[in-house]
Amino acid sequence: MEHAYYDLGSLKRGSTVVVTLRNQANVQVMTRSEYSKYKSGKRYRYLGGRVNRSPHRITIPSNGHWVAAIDLGGRTGRITSSVQVQPPPLGFLPPARNEHGSPARSVAVHEPEEPPGDVLGGQTWDVFISHASEDKGAVARPLRDALTTLGVTVWLDEAQMRIGHSLRRKIDEGIRASRIGIVVLSAPFFAKGWTNHELDGLITRNVAGEQSLLPIWHNLHVEDVRRYSPSLADKVAMSTSDYSIGEIARQIADVVREEEAA
Repeated sequence: MEHAYYDLGSLKRGSTVVVTLRNQANVQVMTRSEYSKYKSGKRYRYLGGRVNRSPHRITIPSNGHWVAAIDLGGRTGRITSSVQVQPPPLGFLPPARNEHGSPARSVAVHEPEEPPGDVLGGQTWDVFISHASEDKGAVARPLRDALTTLGVTVWLDEAQMRIGHSLRRKIDEGIRASRIGIVVLSAPFFAKGWTNHELDGLITRNVAGEQSLLPIWHNLHVEDVRRYSPSLADKVAMSTSDYSIGEIARQIADVVREEEAA
């Protein structure tokens, strides 16, 4: 995901990171090792979250090399931000606290990925994202990040696949263990065998009433979808040309909550 990066250097416990923003953004303060995971799309942890008011202060809970990553959560626009670091107060001894006076560990520390666990062991997810690898950076990852920020659990292949796993079996498990199937339809999606295998599984569960199916059109027109599948062309969908990733994520999150309340 496109983001503004700040290397904060080696910080002492109790230091305060002060972030100034022009518009709402996701502020993520993390160790350098966690940032490497963030860049590679793996599970990572950070302090912060969505910030609506500026300046925003985050207290560093431990000594180490820290960085800040600021993104728009899938929305389009320009990131205008600045970051300053204030040293710990003289004689600082108590546990680090955030701007509300709570211990630092209660600052939002997220793992914006699917929760740990094995599907066969009972793990379930709110949504399964089916997509072509060409659309991972532009749609799948930003959508995953935006959804998890909204509290929606997401199955995404790069997080769930491990060395030695059977690709087909793990995908089938992910489909069975997710309540909603999101399909990112695009020209590369139509051309691939594995994406068609995933779509067949999602449609089968949808027809059986076991799972909802939510299509997203990426760089497509209705004629393109109709040539591929007339039934999909008639299904209500959202297009990345009409909605930002953040807007799509919010609508999906609404569907998840409606199904939970049903």
